[in-house]
Amino acid sequence: MSHGAEGQIAVMASAIDSSSPAAVGTGSQLALVLGAGGARGLSQIAVLEALDELGVRPALIAGCSIGAIIGAAYAAGISGAALRAHVLSSFGDRARVIQRLLDARIGKLADLMRGLGNPVLIDGERLLDLFWPEAVPDRFEELDIPFTATAADYHRHTEVRLSQGPLTPAVAASLAIPGLVRPVSLGGQVLIDGGAINPLPYEALLAPDRVVLAVDVSAPPSGSGEARIPGAVEAIVGASQILTRSLVQRMVVRQPPDILIRTALEGIGGLDFFKARAILAAAEPLKDEVKRALEAALSLR
Repeated sequence: MSHGAEGQIAVMASAIDSSSPAAVGTGSQLALVLGAGGARGLSQIAVLEALDELGVRPALIAGCSIGAIIGAAYAAGISGAALRAHVLSSFGDRARVIQRLLDARIGKLADLMRGLGNPVLIDGERLLDLFWPEAVPDRFEELDIPFTATAADYHRHTEVRLSQGPLTPAVAASLAIPGLVRPVSLGGQVLIDGGAINPLPYEALLAPDRVVLAVDVSAPPSGSGEARIPGAVEAIVGASQILTRSLVQRMVVRQPPDILIRTALEGIGGLDFFKARAILAAAEPLKDEVKRALEAALSLR
């Protein structure tokens, strides 16, 4: 199976106010938004590396699900290269990952044997060390760059933007895929995966004096005509991917970001975290394209 990648980058120049000063080298005008997409979201690390190499520092970061995980780490001051190294180390140790998944399951084995609990449901907070180096702080207020994680209020059916207080439960809420990851009770709300309502949360950041760079890693239709019936977990994640893609498509038509990056990763599904090395290798060519798109957009300000 091929793991090639084709980067699709659209610069929405019409949304940029050319009367504003350029921000290259300062990053003061840049908002970075990282979207949902499961393992495909690891490709966003290449975007972070492009920003680092260009010397552009975002003024704001927002993320959803895997985008919240990566965005929080970057907001903590962890470079794209350091995050790449940590992810490759974590997912290069298959036995450790499997043990972490087993440890993170909700309920005791005895309960599961009696039909109580969910043998799949896991605690999202206990998985974050697979993605985060120890330097990630405990609270939003300790981050180097202002950061917002997007979740969904299960009962009220509303978007919830989390930007203060404890960081780990907020990000765990943002990635709480129903049926796989336990919902998080936070601030009197029961929160689930932000991808259920806003998988690419850029709209709230759009402003005349700001360039919004949004990274969409949702999965396009395979178009393969495959007739294989997916397993239960694969079907849950696949349905989430379909919803994510549909929501993002509608958002972009309604009001696009200033810069839209769409990364197509052939043969990569939402659960393919063990393919981290292949994902990052396939995303490598995006760096130069991201740099060109960002420089072009910022030079118009």
